[in-house]
Amino acid sequence: MMKSHTPKNKRFKFKQFSIDGGQAGMPVSTDGVLLGAWAFTHHPKTILDIGTGTGLLALMCAQRFSDTQITAIDIDAFAFEAAQYNSNASSWGQRIQVLRGDILDTSFTPSFDAIICNPPYFNSGELSHDPQRATARHTNQLAHHALLVRAKSLLNDEGQACFILPVYEGEQFIEQALTLGWQLKRRCTVQPIAHKPAHRLLIELSLASASVIDSSLVIHSSSGYSEAFIALTQDFYLKM
Repeated sequence: MMKSHTPKNKRFKFKQFSIDGGQAGMPVSTDGVLLGAWAFTHHPKTILDIGTGTGLLALMCAQRFSDTQITAIDIDAFAFEAAQYNSNASSWGQRIQVLRGDILDTSFTPSFDAIICNPPYFNSGELSHDPQRATARHTNQLAHHALLVRAKSLLNDEGQACFILPVYEGEQFIEQALTLGWQLKRRCTVQPIAHKPAHRLLIELSLASASVIDSSLVIHSSSGYSEAFIALTQDFYLKM
């Protein structure tokens, strides 16, 4: 039997919800907030959050899309517990279904309008000694090729999927997606500060034909957060 929810990471408060990390492997990250705020220019009716972790992306989508039904899944027991706890503590628990399972063999009916995922990205190297953190950050349990194939099978014909990855891994991810029949719809290059190289790619893939929209985002200016970053995330961060 799973133990009751016990905080491991400090509670992170947003404007309309809070994230308690419980025993899950990853605290709230800028990557997650960027993806949750940037994903989808349309209003999907159903969203699947793959590898939900603490439920951050599911909750951000629930805040942004008032009538959307969201399914959040994670293979890790502690992540499942944390996501369920955070969902139930929010105003949108009735619209978020949290599942524990492997996305590669879990059945879903019907298909989804959209998928969102902050995927593992380290393909090699020494694993973290924390098994939850290792699962969250390394591709050992969910290779990008398998993720793309499975995500494609879970979307409807007009479906879209959004991801965030480091630049090199993101470009490889896009190349794999194109060979599998995906279309690149949007790509945003993210820089930590204007004079430094880009370190993240926000990616939106579509199963329908699409013209690529490229953009860029700088997180920090000389005086703090950039105007563009504030505009993107101000509905979520308390001090924006």
